[in-house]
Amino acid sequence: MDAAFVERLRKIAGRRHVLSEAADLYGYESDASIDRSLPGAVVFPGSADEVAAIVAACNERGYPFVARGAGTGLSGGAVAESSALIIATARLRRILEIDPDNRLAVVEPGVPNAEIGAAARAYGLQYIPDPSSMAVCTIGGNIAENSGGLHCLAYGVTANHVLGVEVVTADGDTVRLGGRVADAPGYDLLGLFVGSEGTLGIVTKAVVRLTPLFETSRTMLAVYDSIEQASRAVSDIVAAGIIPGALEMMDRLTTIAVEESVHAGFPTDAAAILIIEVDGLIEGVEETSAAVRRACERGGAREVRTARTEEERDRIWRGRKEAFGAIGRLSPACYVQDGVVPRTRLPEMLREIADVSNRHGLRIANVFHAGDGNIHPLILFDSNQPAEVERAVVAGDEILAACVRRGGSISGEHGIGTEKRDCMTLQFGPADLALMARVKAVFNGRDLCNPLKMFPTSRRCGEGARKLASGKLSPAMSAAVGPAF
Repeated sequence: MDAAFVERLRKIAGRRHVLSEAADLYGYESDASIDRSLPGAVVFPGSADEVAAIVAACNERGYPFVARGAGTGLSGGAVAESSALIIATARLRRILEIDPDNRLAVVEPGVPNAEIGAAARAYGLQYIPDPSSMAVCTIGGNIAENSGGLHCLAYGVTANHVLGVEVVTADGDTVRLGGRVADAPGYDLLGLFVGSEGTLGIVTKAVVRLTPLFETSRTMLAVYDSIEQASRAVSDIVAAGIIPGALEMMDRLTTIAVEESVHAGFPTDAAAILIIEVDGLIEGVEETSAAVRRACERGGAREVRTARTEEERDRIWRGRKEAFGAIGRLSPACYVQDGVVPRTRLPEMLREIADVSNRHGLRIANVFHAGDGNIHPLILFDSNQPAEVERAVVAGDEILAACVRRGGSISGEHGIGTEKRDCMTLQFGPADLALMARVKAVFNGRDLCNPLKMFPTSRRCGEGARKLASGKLSPAMSAAVGPAF
């Protein structure tokens, strides 16, 4: 990035809030995905006006730009392709208002998810969406990816808990979508924006919905000697008319890693475990948790535990939330996928994942939101072995294709970003993709705002044609290509 433009950024945000030296930029070349690209520079605006000024400057010079929160995304959405400028929201982390009477909060995009919940609890309220990375992931990124979480089965994903946003558009204008009430007249532009992966603009403020704290919760751990039994139990619970607050599954490879790391009390000889949480009013919770226990036992659970203390409950959930990190004890790197299948097809999908694992000679751990069929296979590989990296990428694409064949989707909450853009053709036809591209063009006609994300290139899903975490280019990526439309 040329010196004159860097100097302009410094005048907008302050000299100490602009990074342009290569040594400073390496920490921003990737998110939690396996794709990498060094940004041209990184700027840390301190206000919405500064964001607008930076975006206007990028438009004047034709520089692409990418918004970045905590960098915890798992699909490459915050990767600065085309040496884009990263607009980091780390300084925009104020909770501007808690309105307990109207049960809402107004926050800046850099506020970590967990901090909203902590502030709300002082008023007997909570912010429900809870991605596993909630301690660090930010609300701006949650909105961009329409993040889910452990409790999205009963209570919905981010889109269900956002009332309004202030956005700096790709052209540098500041607009407001939605507001402080549930419904707004006109087109649902807020619904369009949430989950658009930063391709339509940058959130500078958000109004989020708060809900009352539950009177009580029961956290249960069901232990199974086969993955098929655990998978069928998930369908049996929902078929019985029970929608738990959370319904999570782990396989044995995952529980071994978690126990070595967290000591959550998970049995390491079990083929699979379910973590089930029921919450609400005391009378209803007691009745529902008893029904869940019966369903688990009918399905072949060899043991069903209920956490007896808050400490035991926290230990169980810590084990689930830190599962991705614990996998680092088993492998130097892992590739996290994010497909969805109807919950009734979980048993056959997990068998397919086992086949993919055997076919490519790679271990695959499974930990996922079983209640809504949102699977997270963790493909273990060595990033120093280029051939192994390529096998991991192809294995991931095969799993996504298997999800679509079973009536599912290539993403449940992590987004498309760079990692899955070439797999969009598995799920959408040319007319579908062309319509999406026209919508994007209305908001981001010059493709400066988070370019080269979501939409497929001319490469095929499964070719592994991307710049990988090994820092090397795959053979198929010998030449850059433009969008397919």
